[in-house]
Amino acid sequence: MGETTEPRVSTVRRLRREAWGFAAGSACFFAGALPWYAAWIGAVGTATTFVVGSVLFTAAAFIQLSLSGRSAPHQDTNPADRADWWAAAVQFAGTLLFNISTGAALAAALARPDLAGAGWKPDAWGSLAFLVSSTLAVIATKDRGTLWDLDARTWHGTWLNAAGSVAFAASALGAYVLRASGDLVSELWANLGTALGALCFFTAALLSRRSIPKPEGTEPQIRTISE
Repeated sequence: MGETTEPRVSTVRRLRREAWGFAAGSACFFAGALPWYAAWIGAVGTATTFVVGSVLFTAAAFIQLSLSGRSAPHQDTNPADRADWWAAAVQFAGTLLFNISTGAALAAALARPDLAGAGWKPDAWGSLAFLVSSTLAVIATKDRGTLWDLDARTWHGTWLNAAGSVAFAASALGAYVLRASGDLVSELWANLGTALGALCFFTAALLSRRSIPKPEGTEPQIRTISE
């Protein structure tokens, strides 16, 4: 029997397409939550930072939901893919809620920057959507082997995003305004929860990878096949 050789398809690991938006959006939320950043850039600048971050989140969530190979659940969809799709859909809805709250805060800052403070306070409904999305992502990751894309959910990414969602929820609770005094429940947690959550989302985005064919011009690996 003779032997022939053929090139073996090689792959490299690259950031997923949606990861770029999640990473950049997280960086904006992290910066906006820092008191010294707010003191330096002012109420309008801080509110603008949150708006930019929320728009980047929405763009990334849209890519994750509709442009990454997912299809809406149907009768034959397996449980993992169903949970995966709904996790992405609820997350996208949550980012839209953050668009609304950050946009309203920017409008308030533009109208009365002397009263707006840091501009944006964590949104309870958006944070709740992130918690629901994280729970669905955990369900999808549990049966990761049946997902449409094995890289769509990983345990480190799922748990980092879940931790970030919990931190955002804590920030929303801290940002709740007491009717009697008009003060926040905890301004410390309103900012700290946002910063910690953004850090978790940022790390998860950087760890989110996909396999793609190695670029042309690289030396292919050769394997031997017996005939």
